[in-house]
Amino acid sequence: MIENQFVLNTKDGAMATFTAHPEGPGPFPAVVFYMDAPGIREELYGMARHIAAQGYYVILPDLFYRFGVIRFPFRDDNTRKIWQTAMANLSNAQVMDDTRSMLDYLEAQDAAKTNAIGSIGYCMSGRFIAAAAGTFPDQFKANASLYGVGIVTDKDDSSHFLVKNIKGEMYFGFAETDGTVPAFVIPTLTAELEEHGTNYTLEIHPGTNHGFCFAEREVYNEAAANKVWDVFFDMCKRNLH
Repeated sequence: MIENQFVLNTKDGAMATFTAHPEGPGPFPAVVFYMDAPGIREELYGMARHIAAQGYYVILPDLFYRFGVIRFPFRDDNTRKIWQTAMANLSNAQVMDDTRSMLDYLEAQDAAKTNAIGSIGYCMSGRFIAAAAGTFPDQFKANASLYGVGIVTDKDDSSHFLVKNIKGEMYFGFAETDGTVPAFVIPTLTAELEEHGTNYTLEIHPGTNHGFCFAEREVYNEAAANKVWDVFFDMCKRNLH
């Protein structure tokens, strides 16, 4: 495995970035891994390595760089206040600017194959997956949004309004019990997907709670998490190779 930690310059500043890909010349299909709200941590590096081990060039950005260097060694009510504030002040437009910087970086890497790119994101980044697939429809072809927060809002920049642009395949995986996803979200999102003929799968995983994909969380559901990986890798295999 070849790994690299570096600073990627964006129009808003220096974004700490992690990449991983298999050894060998490649090129390997690129996957953008958008972090969840608790931020960059070893658990996310491990998940990036897991994706890379399947034959992909993974890029994982620190989306909170605009607020400084934020790291949470543990989870409690105090740290939650910080990441919730950062999450609330990070716009789709800002992350799409960051995504453009990542795409430019990937284009310059001999080991990365960029004609068709994958993306995966959890929690806070579920909305960024839909936004990226709709903002860069010719590049993002296999996209997994897991228990996304804020995919449907009453704001003009709501991610679900970009569904009409999507050309790639979408997977939306939701938890059965999730206080961060109001009841109107899934019906509104589904109606938008159906109206525009999007190639998508939307699944509610029985017996799960928000955060079920993360092995270090108390709510981790191994069966559901493994199913998500299987779905994502199958989607990537069909669309990125």
